[in-house]
Amino acid sequence: MGLVDWQDPDIPITQQTELLSINRSSLYYKPTLPSFEDVAIKHRIDEIYTKFPFFGSRRIAKTLQQEGVNINRKRVQRHMREMGIQAIYPGPNLSKRDLEHRTYPYLLKGVTINRPNQVWSIDITYIRLHNSWLYLTAIIDWFSRYIISWELDQTLAIDFVLDAVKQAFHNGTPDIFNSDQGSHFTSPKYINLLKEHPSIRISMDSKGRALDNIMIERFWRSLKYEEVYLKDYDTPRIARSNIRHYMDLYNHDRPHQSLDYQTPASVYFG
Repeated sequence: MGLVDWQDPDIPITQQTELLSINRSSLYYKPTLPSFEDVAIKHRIDEIYTKFPFFGSRRIAKTLQQEGVNINRKRVQRHMREMGIQAIYPGPNLSKRDLEHRTYPYLLKGVTINRPNQVWSIDITYIRLHNSWLYLTAIIDWFSRYIISWELDQTLAIDFVLDAVKQAFHNGTPDIFNSDQGSHFTSPKYINLLKEHPSIRISMDSKGRALDNIMIERFWRSLKYEEVYLKDYDTPRIARSNIRHYMDLYNHDRPHQSLDYQTPASVYFG
């Protein structure tokens, strides 16, 4: 992960983070640079997981071993935890909740989704850079497939998730807000932010249900195959610029087959 070493006491923190294309929390983050091997393995895990989201650490380790990588399951599990990902199958939650954190039932089973702002989903994914990586969170409207808001950061601190939610609320509020049961989405900060809007019903994926958050999973696949995997981002700034361009293209210019070849923005805004 790249270091953020430049700071100017004469420039406000908010302006510095905007200039550097990072979240404010990243200014205080001083990580150890990863090895080339660790970066390469994480990038390959991301590719395998994107293609086969039902693969757990055992199958990912086996795939890597078959490709000639000297790695065991325990190391794959560590990488997956650091990447903020887990397989969508019954088993241990790699993004463990604190014991006091509350989960909510899955509310979308059997629900007919027929209008914008009926259901939103939020998730986090790994974005690779040439020598490191970033984390991307995004909120999608299920009916229109419109990406309502998104944020990039260099760490998995919860701030960028909360910023994305606050940004999304400028467009409105959903009837149901769905997520997985990861630590970000069971934390009191996230739950309390949603509870500031009493009309929102909080929903969380059932463990082992690969289709519970399928809309955002499909979007991650489109983003990575159509944008991220075709590029080799050198810096967070370049990644942000390219991803912003893709988001605009996806929302406003890219016809969607499931929307009768309309764009997500035309359906969302009607």
